Amino acid sequence: MRIRLEGSHILPIKRDSFEETREFLLRAIDIMLDFVKNSNDRSCKILDFHHPEQLREVLDLDIPEHPLNLDQLLVDCKDALKYQVKTAHPHFFNQLSAGMDIVSLVGEWLTATANTNMFTYEIAPVFILMEEVTMQKMREIIGFKNGESILAPGGSVSSLYAALAARHKLFPDCKEKGNTIVGQLVMFTSEHSHYSIMGAGAVLGLGTSNVILIKTDKRGRMIVEDLEKAVQDAKKRGHVPFFVCATSGTTVLGAFDPIHPIADIAEKYGMWLHIDAAWGGGCLLSKKYKTRMAGVERAHSVSWNPHKLMGTHLQCSTIHFRYEGLLLSCNSMCADYLFQQDKHYDVSYDTGDKVIQCGRHNDIFKLWLMWRSKGDSGFEKQIDRLFGLSEYLVKKIKEKPDKFYLLIEEPECTNVMFWYIPPSLRHMPHGPDKVKKLGEITPKLKGLMMNTGTLMINYQPLDDIPNFFRNIISSQAVDESDVDFLLDEMDRLGQKL
Repeated sequence: MRIRLEGSHILPIKRDSFEETREFLLRAIDIMLDFVKNSNDRSCKILDFHHPEQLREVLDLDIPEHPLNLDQLLVDCKDALKYQVKTAHPHFFNQLSAGMDIVSLVGEWLTATANTNMFTYEIAPVFILMEEVTMQKMREIIGFKNGESILAPGGSVSSLYAALAARHKLFPDCKEKGNTIVGQLVMFTSEHSHYSIMGAGAVLGLGTSNVILIKTDKRGRMIVEDLEKAVQDAKKRGHVPFFVCATSGTTVLGAFDPIHPIADIAEKYGMWLHIDAAWGGGCLLSKKYKTRMAGVERAHSVSWNPHKLMGTHLQCSTIHFRYEGLLLSCNSMCADYLFQQDKHYDVSYDTGDKVIQCGRHNDIFKLWLMWRSKGDSGFEKQIDRLFGLSEYLVKKIKEKPDKFYLLIEEPECTNVMFWYIPPSLRHMPHGPDKVKKLGEITPKLKGLMMNTGTLMINYQPLDDIPNFFRNIISSQAVDESDVDFLLDEMDRLGQKL
């Protein structure tokens, strides 16, 4: 059956057109299923790379004056996926979030079908209850006996919620009268923390210069002695230290800041302790690896992104607080035209007035459904397996010292940092000159990966270290053969560099 119909000829515009609508949806699903199949086929490329100007030439992106038929829209769907990076491919090691959990995918499809906002129980009763139950479970895993949680649009917004809540808890009058009533507020975070902490300071009106970056050790962990000295220095200047962020799983090195000593300093100086576990939070599901976050229960707030180590579909970001009622007190604007207090049900289940964004996408169903499919034990096996594969990669790199150079021999998360050494540099002794050349070669090798479409690994510089590869294993699809392929393919592509 060809669909030479326009959008006005299917539901909901045309009432008696369910068969045409069904045919259109089934064909769209077939396109998506082909993408699912190809994403898990190791013989398929990760991407068909085109530069922006080239991609504009091969795609018809114009918005027409008159409606196009549904056949053309299906072609548009197919083309969109044809040139899309297959982030679920087993050879995609590029991002902290990767892979494709099929149950979570179904949850995302159902979520789009339901198409409801999450700001009131009135319009999202089932999803609101799912969120409450799932967030309570996550708080219990963290070690919060009570408290509250919310799903936010990304870890950066979660960090902002933490900073807002910290200021409100310590200085509630700032909500109405602003920061000037308490003096210059100061925040502290490690120099390797996510940039969103700096962004939160800017949004709160502190100024980025009042977000103090604390030095890290060689493994990327905050130096606690430097933190206390920075707090004391701020107090000598007459500033008001109020917030410290410990990172559990830094973006580049995957480092875990030592929580207990940082918590001691936070308590000593009356500061709010936030733990940014957007990346590393999944460790809490593993008996073996949760020790990396020892002391997490001492935090006042914890951010944790299930779309990373847990493999839930994007986006799925959570923020958890030790205190109950703080979100409403901090963010409520009492908009009675949206959040009426005289409804016939318990309005404490309405969430819209607890958040700065009002409306929220339904990010809970895919996580809830996925957790039901795995149980706690399934998630533990998944986390252990991801760490095991990263340890396997480290082992294989150590077996090839002529071809690869590890920056950190025992990574704390699934981040593995290394340089590829091409044949042209293998007889050169390791030193500043060689490191400089390795840094120059790294982006060239990444370009070869993308042009061939067989492999994707991220790279970046850090401090005084030039470009290096940061390999991430967060996809359930990866196995040891894929790790072997990674090293072999890098060497194949890098032979002439």
